[in-house]
Amino acid sequence: MTWIERVIEREGVRLVCRDWGGDGPALVLLHGLAGHAGEWDALADPLRSAYRVVAFDQRGQGASDRFPSDVSRDAFVEDIVAVADQLGLERVVLVGQSMGGHAAILAASRHPELIRALVAIEADVSGPDLEWPAHIRRWFDSWPASFPSRDAAVQFFGGGAIGMGWADGLEERGGQWWPRFDRDVMVQSVADAAQHSFAHEWQRITCPTLLILAQSSFISPSRVADLMRRRVPTVSVSIPGTRHDLHLEQPAIVYDLISPFLAGLSP
Repeated sequence: MTWIERVIEREGVRLVCRDWGGDGPALVLLHGLAGHAGEWDALADPLRSAYRVVAFDQRGQGASDRFPSDVSRDAFVEDIVAVADQLGLERVVLVGQSMGGHAAILAASRHPELIRALVAIEADVSGPDLEWPAHIRRWFDSWPASFPSRDAAVQFFGGGAIGMGWADGLEERGGQWWPRFDRDVMVQSVADAAQHSFAHEWQRITCPTLLILAQSSFISPSRVADLMRRRVPTVSVSIPGTRHDLHLEQPAIVYDLISPFLAGLSP
């Protein structure tokens, strides 16, 4: 796996990118809450043969600035625009999972001149949901402050590819493995999103859209039906035997879905 680290800055916030290169159309990959750009390594490798592939640690996470003053959805969307602009990416395909997919949906709605196509993985823009921040805080409270080893972290996060993906987002300090984010910052970013409904933005999207869902999805079948009804040009696919982090669990299947979708796009 070969990639180059690139650092951009927007309004004083440092964003760290993985750039796999490539001469084809641009793809920007967006991880979910408390995640990191390395989650996309297995998918970026086959994609870079035909596309310019970039992922970045979103604000407050990974190697990017950990304590940004602004964690609104507007800030996350404008970070996408800044990455594309400063890296010279035009007519971008956005691929986002979970909260990264939420940001991708908003970016496609607000910047149709920039976004060529959208792949939303386990992502929705329904709301508001005032219980959501408390749920996220309880999840973080279930984590130990640090892990004694990477293997312990892998097992805590469920083992297998998903456990390894989450463990890869930790950093080693003093013989312990620590999260690369501040929990309060992450909860605040969810709290901002939870106060609003962005459902109208889904209907404003004009680019081709692929919605990829897990079998054990947090999005209900009735909600999926509603999304499809409100935006007829959307294609929806559910992958059997998968959970929310299906991009970690089954990257080859995700690639097999994304590849023909991208190939079918008009120039």
